[in-house]
Parts: sequence; C-alpha cells; structure tokens
Amino acid sequence: MVKQMSDLERIKIIRNGEKVKPTFSREEMGRRNSKLRKYMGEKSIDAVLFTSYHNINYYSDFLYTAFGRNYGLVVTQDKHVTVSANIDAGMPWRRSYEDNVVYTDWRRDNYLHAVKTVLDDAGVKRGRLGIEFDHVNIDLRKQIEDAFPDFELVDVAQDLMKFRMIKSAEEIEHIKNGARVCDVGGYAVVEAIAAGVPEYEVALAGTQAMTREIAKLYPHAELRDSWIWFQSGINTDGAHNWATSRKIQKGDILSHNSFSMIAGYYTALERTMFFEEVDDKSLEYWNINVDVHKRGMELIKPGVKCKDICEELNEMFREHNLLPNRTFGYGHSFGVLSHYYGREGGLEFREDIETVLEPGMVISMEPMIMIPEGQPGAGGYREHDILVIKENGEVEDITGFPFGPEHNIIKK
Repeated sequence: MVKQMSDLERIKIIRNGEKVKPTFSREEMGRRNSKLRKYMGEKSIDAVLFTSYHNINYYSDFLYTAFGRNYGLVVTQDKHVTVSANIDAGMPWRRSYEDNVVYTDWRRDNYLHAVKTVLDDAGVKRGRLGIEFDHVNIDLRKQIEDAFPDFELVDVAQDLMKFRMIKSAEEIEHIKNGARVCDVGGYAVVEAIAAGVPEYEVALAGTQAMTREIAKLYPHAELRDSWIWFQSGINTDGAHNWATSRKIQKGDILSHNSFSMIAGYYTALERTMFFEEVDDKSLEYWNINVDVHKRGMELIKPGVKCKDICEELNEMFREHNLLPNRTFGYGHSFGVLSHYYGREGGLEFREDIETVLEPGMVISMEPMIMIPEGQPGAGGYREHDILVIKENGEVEDITGFPFGPEHNIIKK
C-alpha cells in the first residue's frame, strides 16, 4: 500500500553503517563543546541552534551540503544533535560527533519540527535560544520565531567566533598538514606551467595533486572543496579571479593560489610568478611587495594589535606611492572557513581591527598591489604565508614554498 503524503514520516533516525574515524580526537571535540556549554551557562542560554557551515563543522565534525535545504546542530547541556536532510541518508550520522536526526521533504516545515523534537527530548521548551544572527536570513529567522514563540532569540555568532580564533594543538597540526598539501599543489602548478598552456589546465594539475595528497594523509576524510586559482596576465588583477582558458605567454605575470580543504579547514599558498622573463618595472613592483611581505611577517608577534601592523605596512607602500594600489587587508585568520562559508572577521590585518595577537592564533601575511592594464608593470602582485603564534611567543611560518624573483621566474 502506498502511503499518503500526510502519513509519511516527518523525521527519521538513520544509523546506517558505523561511525567513521573523526577528524579530531574525542578529547578535542569534548573540549570545544565543554567550553560552549560553559559559555551557555554563563549567558543563561538554554539551547543553541547552529545553522552555519563553520559552526556546525567546528562543534560536530559534520560539513553539510545545503542545496537549498536547511541544516542544523542543536546543543543543550545534555544533548548534541545534528539536523540533516533525508537526501543525505546516514552520512551525517556517520560523521557527526554525537547524535543525528533526519528530516524529510514531505512537509515544508519538517526542518524546524525536527529541531523542536530535539529540544522537547532535552526538556527545553522555553527560555533563551542562541542562534547566529550573521547567518540566519530574514525568512528563516521569522520561521524560527513562529516555531518557538516561548523562546528569546539571542546572538552567539560573535562570541563564538572569538573562541574559534584560538587554535588547539590538534587544530594547529591539522592546519600544518593543510599547508604542506598547498606546497604540493604549488610544485605541481610549476610543473604544469608552459607556453600555450591554458590557465585551467595548470589549475587542474595542482588540484589533482592536492586531492591525492589529502587522500594519503586522511584516507577516512571526505575529499571535497580543494581548488586552485591560477591566473595570468590581466587575470591576475583580482585576488579571487577564477581560472580561464587564457593561454600562458612569454613574459606573463602569473598568480598561483593553492587552497587545500581538509574536513572544512582551509589553508592557502599564494605566489607571484613570471613566465620566462620579467621586465624592469614589473621586477620593481614585485620586489616592493616582497619587502612588505617580509616586514609583515616580522611584525607578527604576541601583544601586537592587528591595526598597528596594518598601519606600518601602509607606510611602506605610501613611500613608493603605491598605497592606492593595495587591494585588501594584509591577512586573516585560518581555521574552519572556505570561499563559501566562514570567516573569523575579528582577526584580520585591517585598519579597523583592534584585536591583539596572542598564542594559538593562526594568521596569514598576504600583501597585494594591483597595477592597472596599460601601465608599465601591469598586473597583480601577491605573496602569502601562514604563521602560527606559539605558546612560547615564537612565530612559525608553516608555508614551505619559496617566494620572490630569485625563485619564481619559471623557465621552461
């Protein structure tokens, strides 16, 4: 007998297969969630409903694929349940730190019905519900308000961003592995560079090399989201320009960007290169940017304000009348982020960031200037290293691929 739509299940428990090997130890995940629950107690928050990629991943080790559906993680003092769509079947349970509930498509409001079921099971029927104001859109917020009229909605996004800014020893080791994978991608890109080769072919070579390296390091992990931006000529003007079919020519400025993604954790390697030769004006701009890059890395140390580093580097560019050519901030935090989710905006080298650097932070130095087309030395110049501020106050550069003209004029 075929069930009518009204008879079909609204939620399911799908424990299909066994739990996979997690990215981090139970001790590490327990530490994160204990700190979260302590915060909830201090703020009188009865439950948290996470909806973002980054926080669901950070607290549960599950990274969803939305495709127009909502996902969640409900945390109370004694419950920890990811909320996923039926289309994913048992995968979210296999990859979640603790429990999981599945909602079906048979009714439009099944997602929040699943959330309510988890809260009811936890005995939380009213009080203060933490959500991420920077992620929940207007429509979803209205739906949450309607579904939970006995709850006051409070923002947890900014406070928990600050928690994520300080990395544990396990996270730092994970990020170091990601940086090494980026180096692998960088060397594969250099091998693929040749006259007449289109940008996308170079990018594909680097992406394949990184994916294979991640599979060796983390055979239990999902292989997803790693990518390469490789640009040439005018296409180097933007830091986030995707590869095209433009073919490499002698004398081209090249911009190489390896981005490895391992269990939601992003790392990056970015380098200016030239193919076969570099003209005098381009070399001048390149060396200026390299000098700023070196000085920026020297300035990263505990106790220094982000904005102060930015101001000193601005002066260096100002001396060369290049400050208007700077295109973005000088660096940002690393951790659970990607080009489509996450960002620890409180830890960036920008003029408006007052954050003081401290041990456990992982941050890039990545100055860039852009010289417009039609001017001598036209193109985008960018270097990028990732630095770890250690407990003893030392700063470790975890990027191994070399930078500068002595290394990156690619001759074939």
